[in-house]
Amino acid sequence: MLKFREITLEDRPWIQQALHVSDFMGCEYSFANNLAWRRAANSMISQYESFYLICAFETQDGAPHFFFPAGTGSYRAVFQEMATYAAAVHQPLVIMGLTERTLPVLEQLFPGMFVLENDRDNADYLYKTAEMAAMAGKKYHKKRTQIRKFEALGGVYADMHSNDFDECIALAAHTYNAKEGYTDASSVVEQYAIHTFFQYFEKLGLVGGVLRVNGALAAFSVGEPICSNVFGVHLEKADLAYPGVFPAMAQQFAAHAASGYLYLNREEDLGVPGLRKSKLSYHPAILLEKWTATCTKPEKLLEMG
Repeated sequence: MLKFREITLEDRPWIQQALHVSDFMGCEYSFANNLAWRRAANSMISQYESFYLICAFETQDGAPHFFFPAGTGSYRAVFQEMATYAAAVHQPLVIMGLTERTLPVLEQLFPGMFVLENDRDNADYLYKTAEMAAMAGKKYHKKRTQIRKFEALGGVYADMHSNDFDECIALAAHTYNAKEGYTDASSVVEQYAIHTFFQYFEKLGLVGGVLRVNGALAAFSVGEPICSNVFGVHLEKADLAYPGVFPAMAQQFAAHAASGYLYLNREEDLGVPGLRKSKLSYHPAILLEKWTATCTKPEKLLEMG
């Protein structure tokens, strides 16, 4: 039966291989994200043959929530192994992160055995990188107006280096304190994630960019390639004292860090109204919908095939 443990930096080579083979576009298929955000829901990992499995154990319904496995091999076998685990702990089998690409795999193997729920709050926003970098045309008129305000301040973009890390962490802490992040569990976990990103920045293969005005840090962004045609943006923090700083950071990071990738994944909105409005305002090319599949009697999957 599957055995779960905490993810570590030493797991990166084999996990990266599994992620590379699957080439999924979702932000959850990032080793850096999995390592940094492991405390969000007490996520643990396991390996089944050549599959990488990650599972959240602190969930609202108390059931372990698997993500669709990355890697190669028999999907039937790996799903039945997941079902064996769920049955052993007397819980339904819950699989998250299913997309239009992966949903048919589950439905074809186990027709009618899962109840599907669209998880809108965790849908990823994917943008055409070239469009984000140019922000041309009528639909980006307001963004260009905001960017010009920032440019008028003399803002300058530069690639991020290790001597920027302390200032970036301080800016993130400032925004955290300003919104009383210590009162929100997700904000507390985000601070841990930010420190993890910077602690292992080079070993995680991360890329960053900073905006400065007269030498002062105005904004920063951190990301990495997620798959062959998608670059993911994991962090974006800015000092709102600088008008237009957020669209300026988004544009410059797309132009400099992600220019070799067709899409820019700026992750989900978590159902936060203001965040949803902001992400929609950049005109996503793809809303990467995700479904959660639940089988209330996982032992029945073991009888199939």
